[in-house]
Amino acid sequence: MGNIKNSLIAAFMAGVIIAPIFGLQIVRTGMQTHLQPEWDMVLWGMAIVFVFQMLRPFLARLLKLGGKKRSLPVLTDPARRGLIFLLVAIALVWPFFTGRAQVDIATLVLIYIMLGLGLNIVVGFAGLLDLGFVGFYAVGAYTYALLYHWAGWGFWEALPFAGGMAALFGFLLGFPVLRLRGDYLAIVTLGFGEIIRLLLINLYSLTGGPDGISGIPKPTVFGYPMMRRPPEGVTTFHELVGWNFDNQDVIIYLYLMALCLALITLFVSNRVIRMPIGRAWEALREDEIACRSLGLNPTRIKLSAFTMGAMFAGFGGAFFAARQGLVNPESFTFMESALILAIVVLGGMGSQVGVILAAIVLTVVPEIAREFAEYRMLIFGLVMVLMMMWRPQGLLPVKRPQVELKA
Repeated sequence: MGNIKNSLIAAFMAGVIIAPIFGLQIVRTGMQTHLQPEWDMVLWGMAIVFVFQMLRPFLARLLKLGGKKRSLPVLTDPARRGLIFLLVAIALVWPFFTGRAQVDIATLVLIYIMLGLGLNIVVGFAGLLDLGFVGFYAVGAYTYALLYHWAGWGFWEALPFAGGMAALFGFLLGFPVLRLRGDYLAIVTLGFGEIIRLLLINLYSLTGGPDGISGIPKPTVFGYPMMRRPPEGVTTFHELVGWNFDNQDVIIYLYLMALCLALITLFVSNRVIRMPIGRAWEALREDEIACRSLGLNPTRIKLSAFTMGAMFAGFGGAFFAARQGLVNPESFTFMESALILAIVVLGGMGSQVGVILAAIVLTVVPEIAREFAEYRMLIFGLVMVLMMMWRPQGLLPVKRPQVELKA
């Protein structure tokens, strides 16, 4: 009886939340505008919430076996390596057997995986809440755009400078926030992201202002461009190998580049977390006072986290500029920072596999459900609220090393 009562209350609250958005549609007839009630979607939403709330106790029992929670089978090291190689091989071969739109979405997913893994260093490993991470992303993108526009540099020449410049900005941001924690740290980093965007808008003579910089070239293949009409005297990659030019080849090449950058980001962050600096990040996240009492320097630890996380954002920004061929300040708003932070929180802070899974979910699902595009942010907010209520640790939370003693 109590379960039915709770289910009815949950369904009623869901109806109260959904009704103003889905139940009342604005209809314009001639010069008049009026509200037209449409309660079908509201009733369906209430029914789904009611059924889910009713089934919660049964689902909880199914997840238990003999009074203990079921656990996933533990893979041995050879099996884990084999699984990783298999997944990488599938990712390498997959774009040759699918369409252009799917490969383009997968490339965007890989960019967000790079950004999510970079922010995971700052938020997940070091425990520093950063709401201005998109600022480093913008620095990397504009570094490549400006180096091409003013000095004629190519992508491969500008890529290390984009990562280095973003790392420098991360290092400089670390100094004002050394004594800040929690909400105060979040406010300062949020201000940093907005300052970067406003500078890009107002420095018109340097950055092009709101119009941005266009005509940014795609990365070359060992110095050979992939384009239909190259400049006079330049040999294209297709002419070199004797292929007919196809735009699909460029899309696949960008996807493979993004995959390589994402794998490098994953490998480096995975190795660093096992090093002394990674253990220092975890110590700082758990308790800064205890970290200081162990003889560790919180200043250096914070600066290293901001610097390394910003470096990966700079690499992702440079690749974004090359893929789009255009950069402008509107690509680096606060909503991008919020989305990247949501990827880290939804996947599980400190969990690299969780970040990858969350990046796939938050990027692919909106593309699939395009008919609900106008409700995207509403659905996104509801999903985050539900996650914080029923699984606050994230989709795939990181497992802490622990030892259990027998009673």
